[in-house]
Amino acid sequence: MNLDSKIPAGPLEEKWQRHKNELKLVSPANKRKFKILVVGTGLAGASAAATLAELGYNVHVFTYHDSPRRAHSIAAQGGINAAKNYPNDGDSVWRLFYDTIKGGDFRSREANVYRLAEVSVNIIDQCVAQGVPFAREYSGYLDNRSFGGAQVSRTFYARGQTGQQLLLGAYQALMRMVDARRITLWTREEMLDLVVIDGHAKGIITRNLVTGEIRRHAGDAVLLCTGGYSNVFFLSTNAKNSNVTAIYRAYKRGAGFANPCFTQIHPTCIPPSGEYQSKLTLMSESLRNDGRIWVPKKAGDQRPPNEIPEEERDYYLERLYPSYGNLSPRDIASRAAKRVCDEGRGVGPGGLGVYLDFSDAIKRLGRDVIEQRYGNLFEMYERITGENPYEVPMRIYPAPHYTMGGLWVDYNLMSTIPGLHVLGEANFSDHGANRLGASALMQGLADGYFIIPYTLGHYLASHPKMEVTTDHPEFQRVEEEARARLERLMAAKGRRTVMSFHRELGKLMWDNCGMSRTADGLRTALERIPVLRAEFWENVLVPGSGQELNQNLEYAGRVADFLEFAELMCLDALHREESCGGHFREEYQTPDGEALRKDNDFAYVAVWEYTGPDLPPRLHKEPLVFENVKLTVRSYK
Repeated sequence: MNLDSKIPAGPLEEKWQRHKNELKLVSPANKRKFKILVVGTGLAGASAAATLAELGYNVHVFTYHDSPRRAHSIAAQGGINAAKNYPNDGDSVWRLFYDTIKGGDFRSREANVYRLAEVSVNIIDQCVAQGVPFAREYSGYLDNRSFGGAQVSRTFYARGQTGQQLLLGAYQALMRMVDARRITLWTREEMLDLVVIDGHAKGIITRNLVTGEIRRHAGDAVLLCTGGYSNVFFLSTNAKNSNVTAIYRAYKRGAGFANPCFTQIHPTCIPPSGEYQSKLTLMSESLRNDGRIWVPKKAGDQRPPNEIPEEERDYYLERLYPSYGNLSPRDIASRAAKRVCDEGRGVGPGGLGVYLDFSDAIKRLGRDVIEQRYGNLFEMYERITGENPYEVPMRIYPAPHYTMGGLWVDYNLMSTIPGLHVLGEANFSDHGANRLGASALMQGLADGYFIIPYTLGHYLASHPKMEVTTDHPEFQRVEEEARARLERLMAAKGRRTVMSFHRELGKLMWDNCGMSRTADGLRTALERIPVLRAEFWENVLVPGSGQELNQNLEYAGRVADFLEFAELMCLDALHREESCGGHFREEYQTPDGEALRKDNDFAYVAVWEYTGPDLPPRLHKEPLVFENVKLTVRSYK
């Protein structure tokens, strides 16, 4: 497996411009001859498809939703980062770069992160031109607010629905190209597998979710923009349909999977309320700008929050991390919440919660200002919990959210399979071991609007055009394998529902590979996952048929992939004998409970290669070289 990152030479500040100058180009007359398959229509997929179609490529877009605008990017709430320094508070491209490198606990590439910070300033202009209704100050200028892991205000936002507004901008650009017949849109179409011919990605196999029809699609390149895999934990902030299938099937076709154990636990989510809950709800990190997080100082204090006097409250983030306080990075804030709850000071049912209190901000700013900033989030919280956060504090607890791991890509966003490019959360490239808040939207749009239009052309211009059709024997072979997998699921006729297996897997993963991990716990998971997987294939019940709308069959295929992928996650977590970012091994921590990195041993990207059924994956390592920042102990105190 070749892990050539293709990072350009030269000073950090000049790498991207130099690289663009050296990339090969496809002429306008030739672009229409290339067919590009884009899987996924979130921010990365929609922006990439729209931009490539504008350039003249023949683009086919696939989404399992009934409309591209239902992609999970709409769920992002708090904002998008950009180093524009509008508040004049000292921000810069360099500072955003450094905050991101540090926030990821020094486990990401310098060149990729600097490019992301550099491109961020263009994203805002692009989105404003599309009509995205960012919040504005009284003067009319775009407003900014703070997010975790930064001491400047660089986050642009649209109340608590920034992801939705950004996706609408990308969606309208996408649909404009559909109307111009430069994009062919395939809705309710799920990718089942990747077709690799002569070592290059040349197509996909899909299933129409309404009719059950299996289809072959050939193209000159494939772009996977399919999001993350936090639903491996069952309970997460992700939409229920979010899954690992597209990138995991690509992994089994030869794409390296990088850092699968790097998963993010978001500190600001509504706690679970019962055993049969099916998902968790995110409360934007932006709430931590004005909300103060606390628990009672005394364990077991069951008094209502408004009856606990100030001197008996522990504002533990402000106490532990005075420089950043309530805006400490997500991994640090999540572990701190778990720690106080483990001490018996948690609040709410089961003691799994901490308070997020807005009473000080309401007194200081007035209810109308808080309502203007966060009104839709407060309304959502009240609808779910029945509690009015203007009158009593919110209750929050950490939950699985974003995944920093994903398919390995080089500087051009190409995987280890030539022609297979991976964008947004589906790749591993920019966040290291922890993502800072408001950076997911930034990466998705940077990849789609400003990076892939250059780098995809370089791939197409660098290789002779292969005239491949869906009659190629490899298409037939991969389609037969996909059909056989579906038929095996339908033939099981067992006694357990798909959800029961997913729930059991999720609890196993949360307990042993969740917010904290131990070698013993990971080994326990690695023993139990194969047993659960074997039972799944023998005892799962999938009613109905494959020639109709069958959501049980869709779900079963995705859970089958989670049951394999979970083992890879645990292997990666077990091998990385250090703590960094969201990967917290209890054996490796400082005396005050912070993550203990081992830079001499683990300053690399762990890339796993599939070697075959029932065979252990092969580990490859891409060393991380830091020439512009100094590896330091990550501190927010």
